[in-house]
Amino acid sequence: MSSNIEIIRVCEYCHNEFIARTTVTKYCSHKCNSRAYKEKLKSKKIKRSSEETYSTKTEVIEYIKAKEFLTVKDITILMNCSRQTVYKIVDSGKLKSIDFNIKKIIVKRSDLDALFKNE
Repeated sequence: MSSNIEIIRVCEYCHNEFIARTTVTKYCSHKCNSRAYKEKLKSKKIKRSSEETYSTKTEVIEYIKAKEFLTVKDITILMNCSRQTVYKIVDSGKLKSIDFNIKKIIVKRSDLDALFKNE
């Protein structure tokens, strides 16, 4: 099916002018159409991946917020600080902790909340 109309259009991908034979043509060539399609798929994948990452991060934080006893790693995630900072706060006595052994420190959630209420 051939058309006799000629419409000057601008390609949505490469932004070059071309003569379109239909009113719905968006791209100057099959090559531009394919590239735009692939770019669209790629951006959808990136968006979906970003959303999954965000939801995973929020799930972890919500899980940590629900815990009554926190490890040093949990506190670093909640406070957005380093492990050394948490150890310094514990060593200074500002944060009460329970030492089960040399490598494991547990902090009550209420003690962590009290730390921020006092300051």
